Amino acid sequence: MNYRTAFCVMAALITAPARADDLSAAIKADYDKYLGAMWDDFHRNPELSFVETKTAAKMAANLRAVPGMVVTEKVGGTGVVGVMKNGAGPTVLIRADMDGLPLEEKSGLPNASKITMPNREGVLQPVMHACGHDTHITSLVETARLLSARRDQWHGTLVFIVQPAEERIGGAEAMLKDGLYKRFPKPDYALAFHVAAELEAGHIAASESVQYSSADSIELVVHGIGTHGASPQLGKDPVWIGAQIVTALQGVISRQKSPLLPGVITVGTFHAGTKNNIISDRADLGITVRANDEATRAELIAGIRQVVAGVATANGLSGKDMPEVKLVEGTPTTINDTALARRLNASLAKSLPAGTVVPFVQKNMGAEDFAYFVQPDTGVKGYYFAVGGTPKAWIDAAAKGGPPIAGHHSPLFKIAPEPTIRLGSEAMTRAVLELLGPQSG
Repeated sequence: MNYRTAFCVMAALITAPARADDLSAAIKADYDKYLGAMWDDFHRNPELSFVETKTAAKMAANLRAVPGMVVTEKVGGTGVVGVMKNGAGPTVLIRADMDGLPLEEKSGLPNASKITMPNREGVLQPVMHACGHDTHITSLVETARLLSARRDQWHGTLVFIVQPAEERIGGAEAMLKDGLYKRFPKPDYALAFHVAAELEAGHIAASESVQYSSADSIELVVHGIGTHGASPQLGKDPVWIGAQIVTALQGVISRQKSPLLPGVITVGTFHAGTKNNIISDRADLGITVRANDEATRAELIAGIRQVVAGVATANGLSGKDMPEVKLVEGTPTTINDTALARRLNASLAKSLPAGTVVPFVQKNMGAEDFAYFVQPDTGVKGYYFAVGGTPKAWIDAAAKGGPPIAGHHSPLFKIAPEPTIRLGSEAMTRAVLELLGPQSG
């Protein structure tokens, strides 16, 4: 059954009240009927941040097919909000991000993306789902269906968020600025999950504090004086100055920041010049900064400014020739509410098969703009969990010298969609029933 046919019959698949204890079987049946085809369509047709118009339209149509759902489009740009009310009770926000990444897919999957499209700035780029957002939105639809069919088992309000531009850490903030917490019911709790390529399929994990790091994007422009490559003494070489800055920035990590506090400064882009024998008059660098607390985050950003100014001064730059340091994007640390995480971790450990819930171990400094939904000044309690996406067979093969497990944001990225979508949908549904079920009173 193809995706369009499956969608047309989806409403007919939503039945009368169902039981919570038949979730796994129900999700398996749904995956075979239409979820697999839905994921396949999303994976083949990714879209870039803030221009996810076709994905947003598909998600809006899918949510409108769920009984009891009221859907609003174009929130914060391409964002979609679905609201399902079911009597008095708390409000729970369930969020999934939908954007892809500007990468040419080299995963070898039969449904690998071949899409190219202009980004928001009009630059034509290849696109792939190199972070698993296609599994997130597919699971969101299934979670909505499951909870709609079980309205006799919970009371309250659900707010389903299809968020744009997580990869540019701007979509959550854009939706909030567009009145998400004023135009729609403000949540008491906000929930989300992310597929994790480094975690074995069949497992979930959630921290009781820091789930993901902060992230800040810095654009650095190093000005120079252009000249012939054979006469460097007549100019100021921005490549040489930029290279010194790249090296010196690691001193902020190793010699200024406490070694007991996580932090990363990575220069991801360095562009300059047009010809090998021309010293350019400009170099452009792109930097990402990661931390696990706000004090360290501020310290690293201040350290970058200090290093840039010091290296520039040492090379004879001053005044209007000094480098430009611009903070262009940023998101705080994603921190789970401790009491909520303990409650839901314990509940899921009881309701899911033994061994499904495993201890959370932070293995990298990935970031998430979900943090904006649960900042302290919102009063919203957050719970974000990871869902394993890599089958044990793949992990075992890699350990024996086989193909390595590609990380997120790699053109080789791939995860197993079925176990990810099935477990993500079941865990999210059970978490909501824990919060809004009769026992929540």
